[in-house]
Amino acid sequence: MNNRLFLKEKLQTLLETTATTSDGSPITNLKLNKALADEIEQLTEELEAVNPNLYPLLYAPTLLQGTWQLKYSTAREIRALDSLPLGLKVGQVYQDIDIANKSFFNLAFVKHPLGIVSGYVKVTASFEIAKENSSPLPDKRLNVYFDKRYLSIDKIIGIKTPQLNPFKVVPANNPQGRTPTLDITYLDENFRIGRGGEGSLFILSKAA
Repeated sequence: MNNRLFLKEKLQTLLETTATTSDGSPITNLKLNKALADEIEQLTEELEAVNPNLYPLLYAPTLLQGTWQLKYSTAREIRALDSLPLGLKVGQVYQDIDIANKSFFNLAFVKHPLGIVSGYVKVTASFEIAKENSSPLPDKRLNVYFDKRYLSIDKIIGIKTPQLNPFKVVPANNPQGRTPTLDITYLDENFRIGRGGEGSLFILSKAA
């Protein structure tokens, strides 16, 4: 356990010192030098190897319940938030999971640095536990089904705009020909690591 806690603290400290902003926005590997990105990946793999819940969906599904803040990701959709139009910048990104209803939503706050506009992008989805290799028991993989995407502006020059919250709701894109998956590769009471179907990495900490 001491080794696991040491690795966890080391990874958390590295992510905190790597953050280039104070707004809580997630770090991506897009703007990191290769050596630093490799160090994060190495620490992540070492922590995954001492996962205290090897079969999280079988023995510890309730630990997934609640709101998680995204700290680091290599996923294409997260990296795309670094290039928002109109000078908008991404802030904190959250994932709220409802185990009982097998649903979740991703919420990314955005704002203009000059305070001209602020809002958020929200994506709703459902999930089911995947049964790998026809196994009758759940393991660590979730099948994900994205539902809707909400685009919202909640303030313009400091004035609330409920009529624009949301101003657009569209179907969320699901990849053709395959079902998106997420493997829970590390899980404890306040820290989570996941791997997407394309090898993308997500590191989150419990917010509520």
